[in-house]
Amino acid sequence: MKILLTNDDGIGAVGLHAMRRALLEVPAVELATIAPDSNRSATARSITTRTPLWVEEIDLDDGTMAHATDGTPVDCVRFAALGLIEFKPDLIVSGINHGSNLGDDITYSGTVAAALEGIVLGIPAIAVSQQADHGRTDFREGRAWERENFDEGARFVARIVEELEHVPVPEGTLLNVNVPAGEIAGARSCKLGKRIYRDRLELAEEDENGRRRYRIYGDDPGYHEEPGTDFAAIADRLIAVTPLHFDLTDAAGVEELSGFELDRLLLPATRGV
Repeated sequence: MKILLTNDDGIGAVGLHAMRRALLEVPAVELATIAPDSNRSATARSITTRTPLWVEEIDLDDGTMAHATDGTPVDCVRFAALGLIEFKPDLIVSGINHGSNLGDDITYSGTVAAALEGIVLGIPAIAVSQQADHGRTDFREGRAWERENFDEGARFVARIVEELEHVPVPEGTLLNVNVPAGEIAGARSCKLGKRIYRDRLELAEEDENGRRRYRIYGDDPGYHEEPGTDFAAIADRLIAVTPLHFDLTDAAGVEELSGFELDRLLLPATRGV
């Protein structure tokens, strides 16, 4: 199996290399790594369109080579699909992200975006994230990760890869995997939960010209407690595995809107007297 490994935390991220080591243990895996040259967290599905992208070959400790780019996680997947590496991937693995990507977080996540790009290109994909220590579920966690142990989560994903042909994942669907911090009690298939963001507008500084700098993102989001969600699984110290797909169409909404005469909106607006 030919696998592209990428992430949004950057080529030097501890989680990326834990995942890389685990994938290399899977028999018959051919692995290529393309990652941003520095942290691109919370870049979602952004792409680089206005400037050419730098790519650098990075020598790794085991004597192999990876690519680092000043592009985004989605750019990394595009590089692989367009021929930067010697093969077209059979699978995209994105992660392990430093911090969980649960519920509404996935819409901001560069980790999940890279996996979604695989789905767009018709390539199966797995996004992998690990909860911050002390039980926090903040996807914006900004701390030193050198002390974190990603090995158990990496081994779990490597086993998914090894058993991929037997894992019931529909075509056009990716797996969003979130690993709890600390001891792991098991794994569970679950749905996305609902995040509670506690952001606020806070003035950080003001200069002599009247310009103001604001901080608008808080650092302690919560979540709705609901059984069967990815948040509930993490709270139970379970690896949360959530199938995601790219079809954002509201089928019921299409049906309801079809009963509305949209054509009449092409006519000039009427003015009441």
